[in-house]
Amino acid sequence: MHAEITGWGKCMPPSVLTNDQMATVIDTTDEWITSRTGIRERRVSHVPTSQLAAVAGLRALAAAGLDAEDLDMIILATCTPDTNIPSAAAAAQLAIGASNAGVFDLNAGCTGFIYGLSVATSMIKAGDHRRILVIGAERITWYLNWTHRETAVLFGDGAGAVILEATDEPVGLLASKLTCDATAAEALKIADFGSASNRFQTDYHNLTIQFDGREIFRRAVKGMQEASEYVLKKSGISKEEVNLVVPHQANVRIIDSLSKFLGVPSEKVVVNIGSYGNTSAATVPVALTEALEAGRVKPGSTLLLAAFGAGLTCGAGILRWGKRVTPIAQSDAQLPPCDATALEILGEAIQASMAK
Repeated sequence: MHAEITGWGKCMPPSVLTNDQMATVIDTTDEWITSRTGIRERRVSHVPTSQLAAVAGLRALAAAGLDAEDLDMIILATCTPDTNIPSAAAAAQLAIGASNAGVFDLNAGCTGFIYGLSVATSMIKAGDHRRILVIGAERITWYLNWTHRETAVLFGDGAGAVILEATDEPVGLLASKLTCDATAAEALKIADFGSASNRFQTDYHNLTIQFDGREIFRRAVKGMQEASEYVLKKSGISKEEVNLVVPHQANVRIIDSLSKFLGVPSEKVVVNIGSYGNTSAATVPVALTEALEAGRVKPGSTLLLAAFGAGLTCGAGILRWGKRVTPIAQSDAQLPPCDATALEILGEAIQASMAK
């Protein structure tokens, strides 16, 4: 038994925050951000994570030609759930109408979607599930401290999703590698949010994001290269046989390092970080969806996925595409209307950060 991707979809909130707009509230410039990260703008959500997830999920269902009741599991990869109890996946299930599906959140930081894809594939191969919706969705801007330039400029909101269905065809995830080096967990951490914090002293209006950019960069490059090399060897596929690389969109320099290691030309690498920034667990499924929309995925294509994230987690996968690369149908699912600008949505958070 194999697990084929039969549907895909994304949901990007409408409000755009450009580098120039960000420079009106943070000591930075478009040139400073773009030259270091490749990011030109990002999206800011006016709704919780589960609503982004639900719209992406409904669009993936339509692409697969399925009804919500056909699903028997929803895995929502996120580190920004609406609530910890219940899971954001439960809220997404209700919005989607997938009453027959079990649900759970999965938090592996930015590597979450690849973790979810691997878990869902194993569940289908075990024979207990036949149709699983895997979503990567984040509202990262909710966490940001707007006095911390190094993190505030990096992140954006969004969601991407895929449908996995059981099949006898030798397609889907052929090999995966999931790791975590917790000795470096302090490099990316929100220390004052959770049951380890003192609930009577924590100021949730001004969260502290520990972020060691140099350490994360170094470990990300090394981890993604090692994980990619592992799945290539395990699957018996050479670097030359890879048709498309879909990497985590955290920093264009990290993406360039991975592509040079693999020896693949730029036309074989999906890069959309300039438009969205780092959307954490959503980056890989959004990039995959856009690659399909652009006709970059062909029937039978071999794809390499790779990501890293808080933990510090890392993951990679070799994916063999099936025959269909066009959606069966289109969904009319939409987010609620929003007339506010990105800076207006973030206004109260920015003011609270600046007041400290």
